Amino acid sequence: MVVNEQIKYKLALLPDQPGCYLMKDKDGVIIYVGKAKILKNRVRSYFTGSHDTKTEKLVSEIVDFEYIVTESNIEALLLEINLIQKNNPKYNIMLKDDKSYPFLKITNEAYPQLQIVRKIKKDKALYFGPYPDVKAANATKKLLDKLYPLRKCSLTAKKPCLYYHLDQCLCPGVFDVDPKIYQEMVSEIKLFLNGGYDKIRQELNKKMSSAAEDMEYEKAAEYRDQISSIETIMMPQKMTTTDFVNRDIFGYAVDKGWMCVQVFFVRQGKIIEREISRFPFYGEPEEDFLTYIGQFYLKEQHILPKEVLIPDNVDLESVEAMLLTRVLQPKRGDKKKLVLLANKNAEVSLKEKFDIISRQQERTTGAIEKLSKALGGIPLDRIEAFDNSNTMGTNPVSAMVVFENGKPCKSDYRKYKIKTVMGPDDYGSMREVIYRRYARLLKEESDLPDLIIIDGGKGQVEVARDVLENQLGLSIPIAGLVKNDQHKTSELLFGNPLEVVTLKRNSSEFFLLQRIQEEVHRFAITFHRSLRSKNSFSSQLDGVDGLGPKRKKLLLKHYKSLKNIKAASQEELEGLGIPRNVAVNLRKHFDLGENIEG
Repeated sequence: MVVNEQIKYKLALLPDQPGCYLMKDKDGVIIYVGKAKILKNRVRSYFTGSHDTKTEKLVSEIVDFEYIVTESNIEALLLEINLIQKNNPKYNIMLKDDKSYPFLKITNEAYPQLQIVRKIKKDKALYFGPYPDVKAANATKKLLDKLYPLRKCSLTAKKPCLYYHLDQCLCPGVFDVDPKIYQEMVSEIKLFLNGGYDKIRQELNKKMSSAAEDMEYEKAAEYRDQISSIETIMMPQKMTTTDFVNRDIFGYAVDKGWMCVQVFFVRQGKIIEREISRFPFYGEPEEDFLTYIGQFYLKEQHILPKEVLIPDNVDLESVEAMLLTRVLQPKRGDKKKLVLLANKNAEVSLKEKFDIISRQQERTTGAIEKLSKALGGIPLDRIEAFDNSNTMGTNPVSAMVVFENGKPCKSDYRKYKIKTVMGPDDYGSMREVIYRRYARLLKEESDLPDLIIIDGGKGQVEVARDVLENQLGLSIPIAGLVKNDQHKTSELLFGNPLEVVTLKRNSSEFFLLQRIQEEVHRFAITFHRSLRSKNSFSSQLDGVDGLGPKRKKLLLKHYKSLKNIKAASQEELEGLGIPRNVAVNLRKHFDLGENIEG
């Protein structure tokens, strides 16, 4: 599986935290949203090992990804739903009924009911949730129904309902029940759902232990499941709010002269999107953050919401003066947690940036320094590498790539058609191209490389050294890269006489040599294939009287392939500018049954 460099960097920096990840294609479009208990493990799994056809198709389109850290797996679940509904990624399975997670609702009535609903209405009812674990929500409601017998039946009922006989309903439509009793139960349920559930959990623990001691294991398991449901459903959640207020949540972090600002966009009570900005700052962090906010809503795509939340170290009056909306610096509760979460994600994003820079430096300048040390301390600012390519001795070519400070310098790459060698002769090809390259540099008085790398063994290296020292009078360090049976970089040869330089296979300097060898091989093979293709085209048109190189080029440019030329009529050839007699000869050439392929 081929993974691009940007993804490789990011995979190495993923945190051991829960969160959501967003996979993007080459156009930056979000094509998949997922959640993870541990981001590092889940995201890496896409790019390692084997997958089914469906997943392979997804991975083949991933060019980049980003992630949002959350405080818990449940928050990741909620955020995932919001992001899927907002972005509609093509690889996500969208529920046909647009199913959402449930809430527990206490109706706004004199004799209220406890219900499970999936949508919030502005009906003055009390809503708690949402709860991603639907089973836990149902189990918690079942427990509350047993503890607090709120109304289950209609107020117009004529006789007690089934739940009355189960002690789960007082049937206020049938019996005279004081509404205060209901309000007391509602207060206790509110306390429970707002986190005051320790007393009930302790009672359930006692009952579970007692049942276990009496060997009533089924009953003990039921109490255990009730405790588990309570703990699951009571876990604090910040990803969705129930007040429908549109708000933007700002957080920021600074390090090494850079600032990262994260903005969470909450719409209809849900975090649906976030925006990341990383930039160098030159003044005081708080002042530059104020400047950022002031410019943020000047952009057309940013509409001022009803409420803006900012960190408490920012000048509130200044932000209020800039924004014609409500600005808050929450001190506690869910809003405070959202601001802290924005700050945390800003810190993660900024750390990722510097970790990537550090890894890039280790991969380039760091690798150069270590390779230089392994080769005796020679400078390695500029490395030139060579490789030959041919097919059974035909169309022999050579190619050279250049790495400066550990990075490819593609403008300096060169291709060579071998002129003096007949048949498969790697030594002869190497001798010719080394002479041509460095004789030219001497003539032009250009700078010479610090190291020459030959894709080959001892023989090719000694040939190159002979040309440099005995024909050109140059003393340039030269090394050879030997491949193993799997055609992978195996050994580095260096020195005079040549010796194997021992490098750790997982070291940055060894990876640098691998990249150089793979790059020069790729460049040589690509050049050879293009040349072979052109020669194939030319050779199959040989022998046509009057059809020289210029007319062959004209035909190829217009018809693109031999198949299209073969299908062209004499009149069409003449219309292109081919003389009549040559067009006749070309048609005869085809009609005689020559084997011409597209």
